[in-house]
Amino acid sequence: MKPDYDMVVIGGGSAGLTAAGISASLGAKTAMIEAAKLGGDCTWYGCVPSKALIKAAKTARTISTAGKYGLKDTAPKFNFAEVIKQVHTTRNEIYEEADAPHHFEKLGIEVIYGRASFVDKYTIILDDGERNDETITSRYFIIATGSSPVVPPIEGLSDVPFLTNETIFEIDQLPGHLIIVGAGPIGMEMAQSFRRFDSQVTVIDFMDSILIRDNKELTEILRESLSCEGINFVLNNGVKRIEKVNGTIAVTVEEKNGPSISTVYGDALLISVGRKPNINGLNLEAAGVKSTRSGIVVNDRGRTSVKNIYACGDVTGGFQFTHMSEHTAKVAVSNALLKLPIKIDTKHVPWCTYTDPELAHVGATENELRQRGGPFEIYKFPYAKIDRALIDREATGWIKVYAKKWNGRILGVDILGAHAGDMLGEWVLAIKNKISLRQMADTIHPYPTYALGNRRTADQWYVRKQSVKMIKWIQRIFGYRGPLPDLSDPERIV
Repeated sequence: MKPDYDMVVIGGGSAGLTAAGISASLGAKTAMIEAAKLGGDCTWYGCVPSKALIKAAKTARTISTAGKYGLKDTAPKFNFAEVIKQVHTTRNEIYEEADAPHHFEKLGIEVIYGRASFVDKYTIILDDGERNDETITSRYFIIATGSSPVVPPIEGLSDVPFLTNETIFEIDQLPGHLIIVGAGPIGMEMAQSFRRFDSQVTVIDFMDSILIRDNKELTEILRESLSCEGINFVLNNGVKRIEKVNGTIAVTVEEKNGPSISTVYGDALLISVGRKPNINGLNLEAAGVKSTRSGIVVNDRGRTSVKNIYACGDVTGGFQFTHMSEHTAKVAVSNALLKLPIKIDTKHVPWCTYTDPELAHVGATENELRQRGGPFEIYKFPYAKIDRALIDREATGWIKVYAKKWNGRILGVDILGAHAGDMLGEWVLAIKNKISLRQMADTIHPYPTYALGNRRTADQWYVRKQSVKMIKWIQRIFGYRGPLPDLSDPERIV
């Protein structure tokens, strides 16, 4: 019996939209099933609304610190409900600009609303809230159902109103004191944004530092910067209990390595401690698809334990970024329909936390390189020596590059500073295509730009490669007898 479709994509978020679009473009008869609305977490609860709120908060900060530009510091006047309204407007504009329903209609993709569960590896049953017996068959399936915020089993949490990234952009009253549990990217971005709108903010985390996946030297600089804005950090503490006391949210914390117990009081609570894959209700067992608590198990081509079923995006438990959702979707569809031996690239995954200053990374981390034990060098350049950063009064930050000593091949990069996410793109291209520090140093960059800092960092490789013998020879030609520079000093910057 001929199946209804060549490809059925389950989920209409970043991964699902990409997968369905590529599938239809390749000529496959394609359907996409979405349980709620197209766009997924990124459009409605993640990247888009958070960056819109961050921009508004940064504008408020610019007004209040205008004195550094020779203007007058002024307390910004705003209505928080109007700020959130603008966030919603931006979110809707981006969704409407994508014109997903009409775009897919033009491609011949059938968009079906409902919840899918597997009957077998070629069949799903669709529940649209009205009928429960509609079955759909397909040669191939791609599962792209995404992820959702983890709600930890904290005593009393279920009895207290709390926010997650799915609800924080729906509030229209500014909290007097926002308590954030979790010092990851979402926690840090929201902490700074709400503080800049004049909320008191306290961040609680079990670890002893923020953004633990990033370079600790740079996260400490960022934490100090955030503390200077008035954000209170309670780190190295676990949450013991949450309760409502006289209309106030009380979070009792316990020091991880000691008996110290204290309580933080606030009027709003954001839980931001991680995400879980959306696999409940899919009935994966019926199709033979293996999964763990982290997500659906896939190989490096996006295929599950069942040959005709693939998975991509957050539901696989890998790097949970929109850009990786799109990448894994492309790999999965290419392998399923074209049988192209394309593999998921996990070595060149960039990420950025959009605090002010931003914190970005690509490639191997400093810790990973030290654990490997192979030789590498660190090349650093401060934002304080980037003229554009000085012009903009954005001099906080560093560029850190890890590269091979003998040929300058770039292994990894960390950037803390203004526009770090944008600056990172050049390093991603360089690492992916094996461009060396020498090649980057020899490339003309426009002045004055932040990206010139990338080239200035690469210049440090040339500095260290200068031969002491050659310097002595040049000194002899020009009759100079002064001291030789210390070229072995990794902090030496020209």
